[in-house]
Amino acid sequence: RKEYVDLYVNYVFNKSVQKPFEDFMQGFLRGCPARIWKMFFPEELQVLLQGCTTFDWHLLEKNVMYSQYKKLDQTIRNFWTVFHMLPEEKKRMFLVFLAGSDRISGYGLECFRFCIADPQVENPDESSPYANTCSYILFLPR
Repeated sequence: RKEYVDLYVNYVFNKSVQKPFEDFMQGFLRGCPARIWKMFFPEELQVLLQGCTTFDWHLLEKNVMYSQYKKLDQTIRNFWTVFHMLPEEKKRMFLVFLAGSDRISGYGLECFRFCIADPQVENPDESSPYANTCSYILFLPR
């Protein structure tokens, strides 16, 4: 029985996926040669490919740029007060809204910058916040 289980497990996890994996590996190495990846430690490669998953949200606030706003404007102060009260999951959802992903590039929040801009609409009470994910701009009505 042990031999049967060992052979079955080997088939399921190795033999049955061998050809698709070889095809994937060949295509992957064509676009990303292995010699380039060997210069990274496994932890560095993981961060490079997956992005950072832990954040210092106060550093995010510190790195923000403002357009038609000042840091001490009431709207900005209200935004950051509410933001810091959010649970971790909601903060990550904000990153998805702003940047299209809940992760930041391997450089971390030290290099991640976004802008909060006033869309300067006629009636701000009738406008909702929206984001330009390509440029990392949050349009926040007053």
